[in-house]
Amino acid sequence: MKNKNYITPSGLEKLKAEYHQLMHVERPKIVETVAWAASNGDRSENADYIYGKRRLREIDRRVRFLTDRVEKAEVVDPSQLKSKTIVFGASVTVEDEGGLEQTYQIVGEDEIDVSQGKISWRSPMATALLGKKEGDEVIVSKPKGPEALVILQIQYK
Repeated sequence: MKNKNYITPSGLEKLKAEYHQLMHVERPKIVETVAWAASNGDRSENADYIYGKRRLREIDRRVRFLTDRVEKAEVVDPSQLKSKTIVFGASVTVEDEGGLEQTYQIVGEDEIDVSQGKISWRSPMATALLGKKEGDEVIVSKPKGPEALVILQIQYK
Protein backbone atom coordinates (compact mmCIF):
# COMPACT_ATOMS: atom_id res chain seq x y z
CA MET A 1 0.00 0.00 0.00
CA LYS A 2 2.86 2.43 0.74
CA ASN A 3 4.21 2.31 -2.84
CA LYS A 4 0.86 3.02 -4.45
CA ASN A 5 0.64 6.31 -6.32
CA TYR A 6 -3.07 6.77 -6.83
CA ILE A 7 -3.78 9.72 -9.08
CA THR A 8 -6.69 11.19 -11.04
CA PRO A 9 -6.44 11.55 -14.83
CA SER A 10 -6.06 15.34 -14.53
CA GLY A 11 -3.28 14.90 -11.95
CA LEU A 12 -1.41 12.55 -14.27
CA GLU A 13 -1.73 15.04 -17.12
CA LYS A 14 -0.22 17.77 -14.91
CA LEU A 15 2.78 15.56 -14.11
CA LYS A 16 3.24 14.77 -17.80
CA ALA A 17 2.91 18.46 -18.73
CA GLU A 18 5.58 19.42 -16.18
CA TYR A 19 7.86 16.67 -17.52
CA HIS A 20 7.35 17.92 -21.08
CA GLN A 21 8.00 21.55 -20.07
CA LEU A 22 11.25 20.61 -18.33
CA MET A 23 12.59 18.21 -20.97
CA HIS A 24 11.48 19.90 -24.17
CA VAL A 25 11.42 23.61 -23.30
CA GLU A 26 13.50 24.55 -20.27
CA ARG A 27 16.33 21.98 -20.43
CA PRO A 28 17.27 22.63 -24.09
CA LYS A 29 17.55 26.38 -23.36
CA ILE A 30 19.80 25.75 -20.36
CA VAL A 31 21.96 23.31 -22.33
CA GLU A 32 22.38 25.96 -25.02
CA THR A 33 23.36 28.59 -22.42
CA VAL A 34 25.86 26.22 -20.75
CA ALA A 35 27.41 25.32 -24.11
CA TRP A 36 27.76 29.00 -25.00
CA ALA A 37 29.23 29.78 -21.56
CA ALA A 38 31.69 26.88 -21.82
CA SER A 39 32.93 28.18 -25.18
CA ASN A 40 33.88 31.46 -23.51
CA GLY A 41 36.86 29.91 -21.76
CA ASP A 42 37.50 30.00 -18.00
CA ARG A 43 34.61 28.14 -16.41
CA SER A 44 35.63 28.69 -12.79
CA GLU A 45 34.39 32.28 -12.75
CA ASN A 46 31.71 31.98 -15.42
CA ALA A 47 28.33 32.53 -13.72
CA ASP A 48 26.30 31.41 -16.75
CA TYR A 49 28.20 28.13 -16.79
CA ILE A 50 28.11 27.53 -13.01
CA TYR A 51 24.43 28.38 -12.53
CA GLY A 52 23.44 26.68 -15.77
CA LYS A 53 25.05 23.42 -14.65
CA ARG A 54 23.36 23.74 -11.26
CA ARG A 55 19.97 24.29 -12.92
CA LEU A 56 20.55 21.28 -15.19
CA ARG A 57 21.14 19.09 -12.11
CA GLU A 58 17.91 20.43 -10.56
CA ILE A 59 15.97 19.73 -13.76
CA ASP A 60 17.42 16.23 -14.09
CA ARG A 61 16.56 15.46 -10.46
CA ARG A 62 12.97 16.66 -10.96
CA VAL A 63 12.66 14.71 -14.24
CA ARG A 64 13.78 11.50 -12.48
CA PHE A 65 11.20 12.14 -9.75
CA LEU A 66 8.41 12.81 -12.28
CA THR A 67 9.34 9.72 -14.30
CA ASP A 68 9.18 7.57 -11.17
CA ARG A 69 5.80 9.03 -10.13
CA VAL A 70 4.29 8.52 -13.59
CA GLU A 71 5.60 4.94 -13.82
CA LYS A 72 4.11 4.06 -10.43
CA ALA A 73 0.84 5.90 -11.09
CA GLU A 74 -2.40 4.01 -10.67
CA VAL A 75 -4.98 6.18 -12.42
CA VAL A 76 -8.43 6.28 -10.84
CA ASP A 77 -11.12 8.21 -12.72
CA PRO A 78 -13.66 9.54 -10.18
CA SER A 79 -16.30 10.00 -12.89
CA GLN A 80 -16.28 6.21 -13.45
CA LEU A 81 -16.84 5.36 -9.78
CA LYS A 82 -20.19 4.44 -8.25
CA SER A 83 -20.01 3.91 -4.51
CA LYS A 84 -22.12 4.68 -1.49
CA THR A 85 -18.97 4.90 0.63
CA ILE A 86 -16.06 7.31 0.35
CA VAL A 87 -13.19 6.07 -1.80
CA PHE A 88 -10.28 7.73 -3.62
CA GLY A 89 -11.51 10.48 -5.94
CA ALA A 90 -14.66 11.28 -3.98
CA SER A 91 -15.75 14.86 -3.37
CA VAL A 92 -17.08 14.97 0.18
CA THR A 93 -19.10 17.75 1.80
CA VAL A 94 -18.79 17.78 5.59
CA GLU A 95 -20.21 19.96 8.33
CA ASP A 96 -18.31 20.77 11.51
CA GLU A 97 -19.75 21.33 14.99
CA GLY A 98 -20.14 25.05 14.27
CA GLY A 99 -22.29 24.43 11.19
CA LEU A 100 -19.54 25.32 8.69
CA GLU A 101 -19.74 23.25 5.50
CA GLN A 102 -16.64 22.41 3.49
CA THR A 103 -16.06 20.23 0.46
CA TYR A 104 -12.92 18.17 -0.04
CA GLN A 105 -11.85 15.99 -2.94
CA ILE A 106 -9.64 13.05 -2.05
CA VAL A 107 -6.77 13.01 -4.56
CA GLY A 108 -3.24 11.70 -5.01
CA GLU A 109 -0.20 13.04 -3.20
CA ASP A 110 0.97 14.87 -6.33
CA GLU A 111 -2.34 16.74 -6.69
CA ILE A 112 -2.73 18.35 -3.26
CA ASP A 113 -4.12 21.89 -3.40
CA VAL A 114 -5.72 22.89 -0.11
CA SER A 115 -6.97 26.20 -1.55
CA GLN A 116 -9.14 24.16 -3.97
CA GLY A 117 -10.14 21.61 -1.34
CA LYS A 118 -7.97 18.82 -2.79
CA ILE A 119 -6.49 16.69 -0.02
CA SER A 120 -4.19 13.68 -0.16
CA TRP A 121 -5.71 10.24 0.35
CA ARG A 122 -3.05 9.77 3.04
CA SER A 123 -3.94 12.91 5.01
CA PRO A 124 -5.56 12.58 8.46
CA MET A 125 -8.79 14.09 7.07
CA ALA A 126 -8.99 11.62 4.18
CA THR A 127 -8.07 8.60 6.28
CA ALA A 128 -10.89 9.50 8.68
CA LEU A 129 -13.34 9.83 5.77
CA LEU A 130 -12.38 6.80 3.66
CA GLY A 131 -14.92 3.98 3.92
CA LYS A 132 -17.63 6.13 5.52
CA LYS A 133 -21.00 7.04 4.00
CA GLU A 134 -23.45 9.97 4.04
CA GLY A 135 -24.77 10.73 7.51
CA ASP A 136 -21.79 9.20 9.31
CA GLU A 137 -19.94 11.19 11.94
CA VAL A 138 -16.15 11.06 11.91
CA ILE A 139 -13.52 12.33 14.32
CA VAL A 140 -10.57 14.02 12.61
CA SER A 141 -7.29 14.60 14.44
CA LYS A 142 -6.26 18.23 13.93
CA PRO A 143 -3.47 20.30 15.49
CA LYS A 144 -6.04 22.05 17.73
CA GLY A 145 -7.40 18.69 18.85
CA PRO A 146 -9.98 16.20 17.60
CA GLU A 147 -12.90 17.59 15.61
CA ALA A 148 -16.22 15.90 14.87
CA LEU A 149 -17.56 16.17 11.31
CA VAL A 150 -20.79 14.93 9.77
CA ILE A 151 -20.68 13.72 6.16
CA LEU A 152 -23.43 15.51 4.25
CA GLN A 153 -22.78 14.48 0.65
CA ILE A 154 -20.53 12.22 -1.43
CA GLN A 155 -20.05 12.89 -5.15
CA TYR A 156 -17.94 11.35 -7.88
CA LYS A 157 -17.33 13.74 -10.72
